[in-house]
Amino acid sequence: MSLTVWLLARTLKRADAAGHFWVYLNWALGLRALGCRVVWIETVAPSMSALVVQDQFRALQNRLQPYGLIDSVALCPWGAEPLRSAATGECLDLEAAREADLLLNMAYGIPPPVVRLFRRSALLDIDPGLTQIWLSKGQIGVPRHDVYFTIGETVGQPGTPIPDCGLAWQYTPPCVALDWWQPSQSVSTAPFTTVSSWRMKDWVEDEAGGYPNDKRSGFLPFLDLPSRTKQGLELALHLAGCDDESAELQERGWRVREAHEVASTPADYMSYIQGSRGEFSCVKPSCVLLQNAWISDRTLCYLASGKPAVVQHTGPSRFLPDSAGLFRFRDLEEATRCLDLTAVDYDYQCKLARTLTEEYFDARKVVGHVLERALA
Repeated sequence: MSLTVWLLARTLKRADAAGHFWVYLNWALGLRALGCRVVWIETVAPSMSALVVQDQFRALQNRLQPYGLIDSVALCPWGAEPLRSAATGECLDLEAAREADLLLNMAYGIPPPVVRLFRRSALLDIDPGLTQIWLSKGQIGVPRHDVYFTIGETVGQPGTPIPDCGLAWQYTPPCVALDWWQPSQSVSTAPFTTVSSWRMKDWVEDEAGGYPNDKRSGFLPFLDLPSRTKQGLELALHLAGCDDESAELQERGWRVREAHEVASTPADYMSYIQGSRGEFSCVKPSCVLLQNAWISDRTLCYLASGKPAVVQHTGPSRFLPDSAGLFRFRDLEEATRCLDLTAVDYDYQCKLARTLTEEYFDARKVVGHVLERALA
C-alpha cells in the first residue's frame, strides 16, 4: 500500500516505559509492513521549554532508530496555542499532514484544527471502557473523527455497562508485529513474569462512588499464589518508592524486580519477555467490572514469543480461549490450576500461544482491516 499514515502516540513523558512504547510501535510496524509511510506524531504542551522538548524529541528518535522510523517524527501542540519554532526545528512540518491519507489517533486529545488537516481520521481506543467513561463524564475531550475503533469486544454492545457516548464503535483486535516478535526458548528454570506499574493514583467513578484502578488492587486477591504453585513467579514493577510493599511481596514468595532495570528500552523489554517461561498477570479492576474482553498488548508479546500466558478473565470473548496457549482465570483456585496446566505439556502450549497470535493478532492482518474500514 502506498499510503501515508500519521500515528498519534503518547510516549514523550514516559520514556522509561518501554512496554507502553510497544503499544504504539506494534501498530507502526504493522503499517510499515504493509508498505505505508508512517509518521510518528506526539502532542506537547506549548508551555514546555524548547530545551525540554528538544531533549524528549531526540530521546524519541533514539528509541525509533532501530525500527527505521527515525526520520518521520512530528510534534503538535496540546491545546490551541502553537508550539515555539525553537522546539520543532528538527520535526516534520504539520502542514505535511494535508498530504497524508489517514490520522490514526491512539492518544485521544488533540486540537480539532490539527485533526481537520487530514483527509481522513480514525480514533483508536486502547483503554476500552475507561475511554467511554472519561468521555461521558467530560474528563477528556476528543474532536470529531471519521471512524471510531476500540480494542474492547463489548464496547457499544447492548447489555454492557460501557456507555457508547453516541459513537459507532467498531471492534478491532490489538496487534503484535510478528516479524519482530519471534518464538524464543527460555531456560527451564525461568519464571512466569510480567512488567507493570504498581501503585498509581487511578480512580474510576461509578454509581457506588468509585474504586481504585491500579495493578496493586488487581493483584491483592492473588498475593498468596506463590505458595500454591511450583511455577516461579516474578514481577517487574515500577514501584516508585514502595519498598515496604516489595518486601511483603517477596515474603509471600514473589520475585520482584525494578521494571526500569530489566525493561528500560524497547529491546530490553523484548529480551525480558523472551527470557521468561510465560506470563502471569492480573488486570486492573476496571477490566473485570466492565467486562470489556480486553487482552493487553504485553500479553500478545508473550504469546507471539511462544510463551503461554496466564491472565485474569476480562469477560466473554468470541475467540479468546480460556485454556489453550492463553489461560484466563477468575479466582485464586483457577489461577493455580491454570499455571499448573501449562507445565503438563509446556511445549505444546508454546505452539498454541504463537498460533493464536498468527490467527487473530498479526499486525499485518489487523492493520490491513483497520485501514480498509478507515478509508472506506
